[in-house]
Amino acid sequence: MNFYRFAAVLLFSCFGLVFAEDPAAELGLVPVPVEIHRTAGQFDLTPKTRIVFDEAAANEKIKFVADHLAERLNVPTGLQIKATAVRKVSGKNTIYLGILKQNDPALGAEGYTLKVTPKGVRIEANEEAGLFYGAQTLLQLLPAQIESREQVECRDWAIPCVDITDYPRFQWRGLMQDVSRHFFDKEEVKQFIDQMVKFKFNTFQWHLTDDQGWRIEIKGYPKLTEIGAWRVPRQGNWWHFDLPQPDEKPTYGGYYTQEDIREIIRYAQERFVTIVPEIDVPGHSMAILAAYPELACTEGPFYVNPGSKFYGEIQNTLCTANEKVYAFLDGVFGEVAALFPGRYIHMGGDEAHKGFWEKCPKCQALKQKEGLKDEDELQSYFVKRVEKIIAGKGKRLIGWDEILEGGLAPNATVMSWRGTKGGIEAAKMGHEVVMTPSPYYYLDLYQGETLAEPATYGMSRLSKSYGFEPIPEGIDPKLILGVQGNLWAESIAHFRHAQYMLWPRAMAIAETGWSPKENKDWDAFVRRVEGQFTRFDAACVKYARSMYDVIFKPSLKDDQLLITLLTEVPGLDIYYTFDGSDPDKYYPKYDQPLSVPKNAAQIRVITYRDGKPIGKQINMPIKELENRVSSK
Repeated sequence: MNFYRFAAVLLFSCFGLVFAEDPAAELGLVPVPVEIHRTAGQFDLTPKTRIVFDEAAANEKIKFVADHLAERLNVPTGLQIKATAVRKVSGKNTIYLGILKQNDPALGAEGYTLKVTPKGVRIEANEEAGLFYGAQTLLQLLPAQIESREQVECRDWAIPCVDITDYPRFQWRGLMQDVSRHFFDKEEVKQFIDQMVKFKFNTFQWHLTDDQGWRIEIKGYPKLTEIGAWRVPRQGNWWHFDLPQPDEKPTYGGYYTQEDIREIIRYAQERFVTIVPEIDVPGHSMAILAAYPELACTEGPFYVNPGSKFYGEIQNTLCTANEKVYAFLDGVFGEVAALFPGRYIHMGGDEAHKGFWEKCPKCQALKQKEGLKDEDELQSYFVKRVEKIIAGKGKRLIGWDEILEGGLAPNATVMSWRGTKGGIEAAKMGHEVVMTPSPYYYLDLYQGETLAEPATYGMSRLSKSYGFEPIPEGIDPKLILGVQGNLWAESIAHFRHAQYMLWPRAMAIAETGWSPKENKDWDAFVRRVEGQFTRFDAACVKYARSMYDVIFKPSLKDDQLLITLLTEVPGLDIYYTFDGSDPDKYYPKYDQPLSVPKNAAQIRVITYRDGKPIGKQINMPIKELENRVSSK
């Protein structure tokens, strides 16, 4: 599809009024709705506009949606629009939020209809969640300045007239925030939730514990936060930090009190987000062992890891044969279950180094007693016991796909992160699955040329994230609950950096989770993402523009290095130099693979669109390209 085919304005012809071929692309909506029709005219917000809802159907959830929408409109516009319960909806200049009197099965619990006419706006749904998502779409129809956190000048607060019917493809549309590797405070967690709901995510997995910090207050085990929430401060390259030194004080970290947790849960619930807490065991447990070393297979000393290499060298795994471990987990999961109202507790279960179990006499004795053939079955024994503990608290266990190893617990749900293999295996066994494969949905990976991005590992470009299909061939779609993007925080020490890694890739995940498969289109998605960039600018939210940057594809032909230059976004011009100067549009324009001039040490490239620079300038050493060819 030609990127430039979408008209941004209405066209007039002798046949009358004609609209753009793709109204969702024209209007910049993400995720793309199930059905959208552009109609003539616009609805103008004015000081007399009211948000109204049926008094007979009014409840706290509807009232919140109405008040929340009013606040989102009033802060940037200054219009002081009021939200009011009414006995009868009448008159012009209203935004109506209504629960359908007769349930529409097609809409389900989260779907909605949105109709905008010059006279007013009407959002209707089976349930309050649908009204909330309809309001998010309505806000995206307004000018980008609506995202401002303070009053701004705007000549025309107009909403284009549309008729939308919309509902999600999947029930689980998740993002995960890792607050263990780097701590994000309560207000930053709320900002994370605010940003995700704009794109209709409904599940927030909270990675609360790991080797680098324990972040949730457990009253029965106070050392978890007294000791486990703090580590020695380090900056630089993760996994290369020095170990804690003698007499060095652990001053970096933090945790959430149980009252903080309740506050954030309420905040999420109001926005129709379910929080899934993760307590990562039996591996990833250095913070636990620093606080309670008696739960380990070996003697310490133990410490909260500051980001140093340790796997297989320093124990970070709980002892499967120690009954104190299960008593500890019963107490922890009991308090977690009492705090979180959602269906699931995530037990982690990933990357447990089994070497310490092999050397542990107690673990080996347990293995023999239970007739377990190997350490995989020993982990399965642990997982099954944890499942019983969690079930005893009225919750269901969910874990990373390693919980399959040695035999899956009877009622467990699997998150497939090591590609799709684990998800396929679990689904064939009749278990529910959330697809979150790392090559596509790990949001801490590079998203563009590695020389121009913050240091991390692996690569997942926006187009790759967008292209993932979560339902494998031959698998019952009912067993695929949905999709989730994971923002691991080893290399993410600041919330602005977290935003940069999330957006726009999380938009790709949002669209896969919400929109019909047949409605997805890469070229149209790019157009809509660009519309969202202006909204991020207005909201002062950081995002990556890596999709505009050059992609290098080096190869050899007759022992001669050839450089092919590509871009994710169609229609960009690439300019380059080999002489060490900075290219612009008056330099050579790329049109075919390049041979490297003799003695050239570097190629410098930049992308343009419509005569203006749009991507980053990248200075690529020729030696680096030669190394990439030789390493293939």
